[in-house]
Amino acid sequence: MSTPAPHQIPTISTHFASLEDPRHTFLNDHPLINILTIALCAIIAGAESWTDIESFGHNKRAWLSQFLDLSKGIPSHDTFGRVFARLNPEQFQACFMSWVQAVFEVTKGQVIALDGKNLRHSYDKALGKAAIYMVSAWADGNELILGQVKVTDKSNEITAIPTLLNLLDIAGCIVTIDAMGCQTEIARQITDQGGDYLLAVKQNQGNLYDDMVLFFDLSHQNGFAKVTHTYHQTINGGHGRIEKRRCWAISGEESLVFLRTHRDWAKLSTIVMIQSERQLDGHISRETSYFVSSLPNDAQRILQAKRSHWGIENKLHWVLDVAFREDDCRVRQGHAPQNLAVLRHMAFNLLKQDNSGKGSIKAKRLKAAWNNDYLLKVLSG
Repeated sequence: MSTPAPHQIPTISTHFASLEDPRHTFLNDHPLINILTIALCAIIAGAESWTDIESFGHNKRAWLSQFLDLSKGIPSHDTFGRVFARLNPEQFQACFMSWVQAVFEVTKGQVIALDGKNLRHSYDKALGKAAIYMVSAWADGNELILGQVKVTDKSNEITAIPTLLNLLDIAGCIVTIDAMGCQTEIARQITDQGGDYLLAVKQNQGNLYDDMVLFFDLSHQNGFAKVTHTYHQTINGGHGRIEKRRCWAISGEESLVFLRTHRDWAKLSTIVMIQSERQLDGHISRETSYFVSSLPNDAQRILQAKRSHWGIENKLHWVLDVAFREDDCRVRQGHAPQNLAVLRHMAFNLLKQDNSGKGSIKAKRLKAAWNNDYLLKVLSG
């Protein structure tokens, strides 16, 4: 990348300086830092396509000229598309994570939820290209995206999760993952990196699931009188809806040995059952879930951690779909879908951390489009 202009926004120019320009240097009318900055500003302000980004650049050229050398003008939408299609996604992701760690204060000891999301319209039937799938790490306490990894073709989350964990500082944190991540190797990696795990157990776990269901059934029949356990319950409601969650946590070697595979799980301390009940308009639905965990036996803390995991769906994936219209995005060429997803994550983090006024992410994007001073404030972190 070329040397940034003196008045350039420092967080971007510093943490993305190592990003390699995929173009031939003698053909570069527009420095890479210009393309990155204009694209990020445009997405913060509501852009959803390369054409939107180019239009934003033309309309905001005078303002952008305060930070960028725009003597060669604004890049075309084709230039934006080509650059992001060829940009090395691993390098871009590494720069993103360096930027997050430097700009945002990440609280130690919080819940870090790992979950995947399908970018539905990133497929290309003509090229036989399936929609890409991204696994993200969500720090619920800070409401921040810490990082993301694309699931490789003909693979699944099981291979992407260890890669993402390797990039994260999870020491002292609680890592929550749905059933796909319930693997002994992943549990060991989390504890080796200094974290605790809370992993969902589903029927695909075979003996482990069957043993837990049977053990909790027997314990429940005996009123949990013969096991070391804790219990916690929460009740929430509103608008005719009542949600009740009950959590039982059991620990102790005399209980864990009931699981045929208990020794395969690194630092296994507690097994958990959570019953969820939802009442709405006279209809009642119930669900029972099971978990293995390295956490101490504290049902209240465990239930809170599980509820925090749901934040990645409600506070992140839902917002990306509704406010950023991620599922409607039809960018498909090369690495562009993955790199554009990282740009959206950058914009999300910056907008989410702005506390200067109330409002949804969508409202903040509109304000950023209308108000240059606010856009600069958001961009500066």
